[in-house]
Amino acid sequence: MSHAVVITRTTTTTTSTSHVVLNTGYLKTTPGLLKLAQLIIGAVILGLVFWDSYYFTLGDRRMFFMLTVITFCIGTFCLLAYCLVTKTANSKYFCEVFYHAVASILYLTASGLLLDLTVQHWDRPDYQSAYMPTSILGVIVSVLYLFSAILAKRSYRSI
Repeated sequence: MSHAVVITRTTTTTTSTSHVVLNTGYLKTTPGLLKLAQLIIGAVILGLVFWDSYYFTLGDRRMFFMLTVITFCIGTFCLLAYCLVTKTANSKYFCEVFYHAVASILYLTASGLLLDLTVQHWDRPDYQSAYMPTSILGVIVSVLYLFSAILAKRSYRSI
């Protein structure tokens, strides 16, 4: 008995393009929302800081506050961008626990120093209008960084 065998050849061509796929689902998680809120409030603080030229010409407290805000805005942007382009959440690493804890402490310190400066010069309207909102927003961001550090620690310990 003979059988007829039909052989079919199919040629498939694929092109490889490397493109970045954003993990937008990360923004729906609590750590993602916290990072986004920290970045947005930090940008608002930066806007207020750069709006007021006294930050560049006067005292150490204002300069410390400005440098703290700029440093952690850049760092948080980098962390958020990293988490958006990777499939794994960054909070699994101890470096994020450390980063958020340091950010919380420095934001709270800088905001407290600026708030103290505002209270000392309460009779001057320029201190009330410029420094009070930025120091209060700094305290709020400090609390957000503290929550991020706690969440990152819990995530890190669960590995």
